[in-house]
Amino acid sequence: MTDVTQILNAIERGDGQAADRLLPLVYGELRLLAAQKLSREPPGQTLDATALVHEAYIKLVADQGRNWSNRGHFFAAAAEAMRRLLVDNVRRKKSERCGGRRQKVDLDDLSIAIENQPDDLIALDEALTRLADEDADVADLVKLRYFGGLTLEQAAEVKGVSRRTAGRHWNYARLWLYREMTKSDGTSA
Repeated sequence: MTDVTQILNAIERGDGQAADRLLPLVYGELRLLAAQKLSREPPGQTLDATALVHEAYIKLVADQGRNWSNRGHFFAAAAEAMRRLLVDNVRRKKSERCGGRRQKVDLDDLSIAIENQPDDLIALDEALTRLADEDADVADLVKLRYFGGLTLEQAAEVKGVSRRTAGRHWNYARLWLYREMTKSDGTSA
């Protein structure tokens, strides 16, 4: 059992100081993850990697219903927290400005890549929510890969599935999301 897993277990048991011991162990990885996510955002972003890490970490340790069995689950939760923060930030900014048309998402080679368009991140989030209703495991894999920055192999390990199964889920998700995101734009796939 790693130090991170032991500390996560201590947090679950209600150890108040465990969260203080966790941050130094995971900060570097969380910061790298946040920087990767923010590199896909348009210039002028009000969040920087440090702020994103801090906001996500606060959400993670404040969540009373958490149940992290290992390091992978913790980073999956961190990726989800960062996703929610980025989407909420885009929604807040979008609601502050007038107009704004949703633009068609161009998925190069059907990969999940947002073209620095805030509306595209919202469209992806909405499509992921619909995908989660249909197949939560596949949606979780997308979140781990896109928002968590994990490779297919790492995501398969976190999900506890084979690399081959993860590959099938990834291919399905890319096509499903492409279809949903282009359909929501008023075009046909």
